[in-house]
Amino acid sequence: MKRLPDFKKVVTCHDAEGRAIVFSCGPTTHSVPIKAVPGMTFHEIWNSTACPVPLDNSDDPTAQPLKLSPLPQGSVIRVVDFPPDTVQNQVSAEDVAAALAQVGETHSSHHTTGTQHKLMHRTETLDYGIVMEGELWLVLDDGEVHLKRGDIVVQRGTNHAWSNRTDAMARMIFVLLDGRYAENIQKLLQ
Repeated sequence: MKRLPDFKKVVTCHDAEGRAIVFSCGPTTHSVPIKAVPGMTFHEIWNSTACPVPLDNSDDPTAQPLKLSPLPQGSVIRVVDFPPDTVQNQVSAEDVAAALAQVGETHSSHHTTGTQHKLMHRTETLDYGIVMEGELWLVLDDGEVHLKRGDIVVQRGTNHAWSNRTDAMARMIFVLLDGRYAENIQKLLQ
């Protein structure tokens, strides 16, 4: 499996005179391989814990344990590398549980016998996903969509998985926003 190219993360801030300056520039410092799924890596870019977001000169907030979903009223931006399904399909139910535990989401697995993909999951978030490299299939309970570079997904707290049916790595950038199910949707999901 060919590794995907590195990318640069640039963070800005203000100096003592209020001028815009570069706070940091270089590779992301918090990339986390998902141990149970060889080749899957979460590259944590930034996160926030409030809305509106305090615009300050604080340190990089990603130097903490990996968590799939943002904190209440928070956001997350990350890049995820997806190995081919030939790797993903080798994971066991225990591997899926371990992967979800590693990202702090043991309750989000929604894989059952008959579901489309072993890594089906649901989070109470609004997710914007953009394919950067390769091809992926968005797998839902009822249907799927083939995605290519530049395609954008708006994922509104639905049960889903990302399937890579090629022999090359794929990469997506995700922005996750804390969300709450509308009352009628919450009733359907109980």
